[in-house]
Amino acid sequence: MADVRRVVSLVPSLTETVAATAPGLLVGATDWCTHPAGLDVTRIGGTKNPDVAAVVALRPDLVVANEEENRAPDLAALRAAGLEVLVTEVRTLEQAFAELDRVLAACGVRGRPRWLDEAEAAWAALAPGPCRRAVVPVWRRPWMVLGRDTFAGDLLARLGVANVYAGHAERYPRIPLDELRASGADLVVLPDEPYRFTADDGPEAFDGLPAALVDGRHLTWYGPSLATAPGALRAALR
Repeated sequence: MADVRRVVSLVPSLTETVAATAPGLLVGATDWCTHPAGLDVTRIGGTKNPDVAAVVALRPDLVVANEEENRAPDLAALRAAGLEVLVTEVRTLEQAFAELDRVLAACGVRGRPRWLDEAEAAWAALAPGPCRRAVVPVWRRPWMVLGRDTFAGDLLARLGVANVYAGHAERYPRIPLDELRASGADLVVLPDEPYRFTADDGPEAFDGLPAALVDGRHLTWYGPSLATAPGALRAALR
């Protein structure tokens, strides 16, 4: 690949990664890319509905994307326009670290950033927590939960929280609320994204089951937030 001087990110995690490590490279990001605060780049729409023409007009040397967050037809359209598209796949913490190394190398970053070493060290030093079984909704109306092979599920498992639906055939199954209540879970984990669960919107549906409200960025993003995620998630899960 030729020298990379202009990068467009279609993934909030990767936007934060590039901005924190080589901020001068980033020229475009999605409307959902909220970190770092005050990011001053061209916005090119959502993760699921990027403005392909706007991305092409930015003349990026590289577009970074994710196989789960972005749609294959949009990525195909960017490639058809002659753009280089790097697509990440992240289902586990190990994959996240490997893909972050790959993205930064593709961006021409020399040397590993300190935050990435700190993130690996923070997770490696994590002591096992008490074992609990949880349901982890990510949407309501209809209710959807974490199923098999999810990055968030892997992080929770490292914190001693076993996802009740980790063996489900689907990665994000729709489960009726009555079934969630009868699942035998000890805990319901409620992130604030993609659905924004709050103290007044979510816990009341689970009839007194202990609820942990967690920062969705710490649970689902892979990037600089991984350095503080173990402590923040453990505190929220107490």
